[in-house]
Amino acid sequence: MSPAPGIDEIRAAAERICRSVRRTPLLAAAPVKEKPELASGLRLKLEALQVTGSFKARGAINAVFSLPPNQLRRGIVTASGGNHGLAVAYAGWATKVPATIFLPRLVAADKIEKLDAWGAQVVVAGEVWDDSNRAALQHAKAKGLAYVHPFADRAVIAGQGTIALEILDEAPDIDTLVVAIGGGGLISGIALAAKALRSGIRIIGVEPVGAPTLHDSLAAGRLVELAQLDTAAVTLAPRRSEPVNLAIVRDAVERIVLVDDAEMRAAARWLWREIGVATELSGAAAVAALLSGCYRPIAGEQICAVVCGAGTDGIG
Repeated sequence: MSPAPGIDEIRAAAERICRSVRRTPLLAAAPVKEKPELASGLRLKLEALQVTGSFKARGAINAVFSLPPNQLRRGIVTASGGNHGLAVAYAGWATKVPATIFLPRLVAADKIEKLDAWGAQVVVAGEVWDDSNRAALQHAKAKGLAYVHPFADRAVIAGQGTIALEILDEAPDIDTLVVAIGGGGLISGIALAAKALRSGIRIIGVEPVGAPTLHDSLAAGRLVELAQLDTAAVTLAPRRSEPVNLAIVRDAVERIVLVDDAEMRAAARWLWREIGVATELSGAAAVAALLSGCYRPIAGEQICAVVCGAGTDGIG
């Protein structure tokens, strides 16, 4: 069996999670005062309004609901830059099982407060996600707990793919989807679903200049591990992706563009001023690619940018 889910699995995920996640708005960006020429063909998929504040709830709920009951009842564990941890904490709350979330030290304090509110146990381990992930894997093995990978888990990828089902159901005329990349789970799920429904649709990935994990892996023709990370968008900053995500991106994503922190911050402020949505830096990355000109649409191109996470670090 392929490690990547097919369209039937993604549709099954949509059925499985529909009562536990929101069908988020697909909003026409126009009318706007700033950059009206961009907004005329732009729609925004507002996953910042998803339960827990990001798209991650889709994949986490699908993965946890898919676990065998005898495995689930022992508890779940993950490592996260913040958003996936919140989603797994929510899944633990929804299934009434203990959730343990390993975080790097740079995670925003408000995300730790939200994790506490969902009843999760928080363990701070390491400077970056990769360090936290090693600690989470060791803990899961030692305690016999189910580990939920944030981007390389088949059920997680299928859950994220439900976003594309919703977009193309409401806007079948979309030519291009612009999607932020951290480890690659979001763009993997969206690309698989979108390409299955419309083979000619374009998928454009967006990574930070300071964390070009899959961009550099594509250029090298193999998975690379970044020697250092230099971005404030910590939810987009693993040192290394995984083979399943690289394979999907290589086959289904037209290209990856890079945006810097200042461009993400400018996009977050634009989203706040013009749309009234507060996003973290990563949540604004797809819009940043458009506002900055890193991706330039052709005349008449219909684009959907996924606004993937809520927060205030982009507008503060």
